[in-house]
Amino acid sequence: MLKPAIILIAALAATQPAWAENADSKLFKAEDIFNLEYATGPALSPDGSRVIYERRSNDIMTDRTRTNVWIVDADGTGHMPLMSGRKNFSSPVWSPGGDRIAYLSNEEGSTQLYVLWVKSGRSALVSNLQESPRNISWSPDGKHLAFTMMVPADHTPLKVEMPKKPEGAKWADKVKYVSKARYQRDGQGILEPAFSHVFIIPADGGSARQLTSGEFNHRGPLAFTPDGSEILFSANRNDDWEYEQRDSDLFAVKLDGTIRQITSTPGSEEAPTVSPDGKTVAFLARDGEKLAYRNRELMLMPLEGGDATSLTPDLDRSVDKAIWDARGRGLYFMTENRGLAEVHYTDTRGKRRMVADALGGTSIGRPYTSGDFDAAGGTVAFTRGSGTRPADIFAVRGGKTTQLTALNEDALGHKTLGETHEIIYKSSIDGEEIQGWYITPPGFDPTSKKYPLILEIHGGPHLSYGPNFSAEMQRYAAEGYVVFYDNHRGSTSYGERFALLLQNKYSSEFDFADHNSGVDAMIGLGFVDPDQLYITGGSAGGIASAYAIGLTDRFRAAAVAKPVINWISKVLTADSYLGQIPYQFPGMPWDNVEHYWKRSPLSLVGNVTTPTLLITGEADRRTPISETEQFYQALKLRRVDTLMVRVPDSPHGIAGRPSRLVAKVENILAWFEKYK
Repeated sequence: MLKPAIILIAALAATQPAWAENADSKLFKAEDIFNLEYATGPALSPDGSRVIYERRSNDIMTDRTRTNVWIVDADGTGHMPLMSGRKNFSSPVWSPGGDRIAYLSNEEGSTQLYVLWVKSGRSALVSNLQESPRNISWSPDGKHLAFTMMVPADHTPLKVEMPKKPEGAKWADKVKYVSKARYQRDGQGILEPAFSHVFIIPADGGSARQLTSGEFNHRGPLAFTPDGSEILFSANRNDDWEYEQRDSDLFAVKLDGTIRQITSTPGSEEAPTVSPDGKTVAFLARDGEKLAYRNRELMLMPLEGGDATSLTPDLDRSVDKAIWDARGRGLYFMTENRGLAEVHYTDTRGKRRMVADALGGTSIGRPYTSGDFDAAGGTVAFTRGSGTRPADIFAVRGGKTTQLTALNEDALGHKTLGETHEIIYKSSIDGEEIQGWYITPPGFDPTSKKYPLILEIHGGPHLSYGPNFSAEMQRYAAEGYVVFYDNHRGSTSYGERFALLLQNKYSSEFDFADHNSGVDAMIGLGFVDPDQLYITGGSAGGIASAYAIGLTDRFRAAAVAKPVINWISKVLTADSYLGQIPYQFPGMPWDNVEHYWKRSPLSLVGNVTTPTLLITGEADRRTPISETEQFYQALKLRRVDTLMVRVPDSPHGIAGRPSRLVAKVENILAWFEKYK
């Protein structure tokens, strides 16, 4: 019987402030964001009878999102905490026999590996690692755990003899050396040289042993062969790997450290999983074309090497996360279609069927297409939300779909939320069909009232929105706005052709026409006030927003979040330059100045008259704050009303903590309210 060691549900609930219980408003308020929860990472027991999952909830006292692990039977009964407390518990993985669960936790300080014995409910710390482990995988006999971990590398490019520091002297910090092409990463700053390697450790505790070597990154997910003799992973072990950002091959490492290469096709091969009989490896692959977007296909090939064949050549969608069925006759996989994720099953000849649809809800700030699933023992468990709820856990078993959790009924069940509606329209520039959605405010009355409208543009640009829960957009709706968002050309989940319509064209009059035509279509519905239009977006959506106000003055105010303003300076200062220049542009910026400049919102700043709020993290290395500062200073020189909101110590994800999500939304609302 399960006996969870730490249960702090009541204690955590007691920390909620009085307004969380006594609020008399049924509208979605800023403080409600702290009460939101969502489920992710479902993992089925080998017999498919139980699901463990990560339950993520916002903590108002620490201003963090806490991750705990819960368990529920596949019929919806027996829902209880498994690893719960004020610390984080994550990445749970069932042992092959279903008697133990490996997981990660920072319960005793740094993140370490733990194993829970399911019958007794007792956990054991099994590692003492210097860095955080990732990509846990059980050996088939349950005796070992494999994982990846960063290993620092020696980096002394110059021999410099400094004078001896006198005793008690306080000198400045030592200089830092940067010699790698990949030297910075958003959220981490300047990187100390380190490489990801594959390790193995006894499942009942002991010393971890490094299996791979060299100055290369060896990445998960990891996959044991059924006999436990090899572990498969993906890596780029070429000398020029730093400049080959989208290239990787499959390798196998024996427990003595011997490595063999399995694939050598241009492009990326990743996420290997071996068939139950050990003869075939399935993996995800993307070709090596120098284009901004390529579909990822599900491939099969003999484990010992040979020709690979695609199981999804006609799908025209990207594939994610493949899982063999127990008999090795086919695989479950996830894909995205028109803004929503789906789980499909394919046999080894490529005959497919859909198993579950409408996955999502694991991105609660904005309504990005998202989701996760697992399959075992004849059961498929997955995450599903809706326009009014973040993700819960669902399961399909015997053809019947059952909702297993309802995590937000206490927080949202008594709230009146905005309703999500679909809209399909044609872009004015070339007649391309565009799918969008709009959220109507509580108490919506289309017959006797005209509403202000907010256009919200997604990031990427090769990502997509869907009819999913969005805390940000629900706040806008609660304040009386109709919120419109679309999947413009370049968005994923519509096929390769549609995604590539923005090749070398971001941002441009083409994506602007998609958004602008959507605004016109919304006005055509009869309930939008054409004199009360507002625009916002973040990252790639920030680029599009800044570009749009250089092409039109129809918006009363704009809120531009973490934008690129000058592509020439961006690609030479941001952390993404190695992967961005070769795939999104026709060549180097110094050889293509005119092209980079034409794509830059700064090239249109002379046209801007729209009052503009700018908001960016001060530690952003993806779209550095220097981009925001350029636009701010240009607008000030133009004497356009503008306000710069700087988020202290924040990387690109300016809504990465609950209070920052609130601050982002409430500042945008206040700016728009100022110009109503």
